[in-house]
Amino acid sequence: MDRIHERVAGLDVHRDSVAACVLAPDDRKRPVAHKERFAATAAGLERLAVWLEGWGVTAVAMEATGVYWKCVYYALEDR
Repeated sequence: MDRIHERVAGLDVHRDSVAACVLAPDDRKRPVAHKERFAATAAGLERLAVWLEGWGVTAVAMEATGVYWKCVYYALEDR
């Protein structure tokens, strides 16, 4: 199977926080999970965006609750 994206992230979005997991290859090209939790505030979402950029993430999938995904989407869509 061909890889479409080298580095991807999954986000679990809640009212007060966002749990993030990035899959990035190690030295042997095997995917390794890196996990972090961010506050669902403007500052927290900025930290999330910077963290994802730091890992070189090119695609994100969200598991969202209610409307809470919208702030995360708008914080990341132009990056």
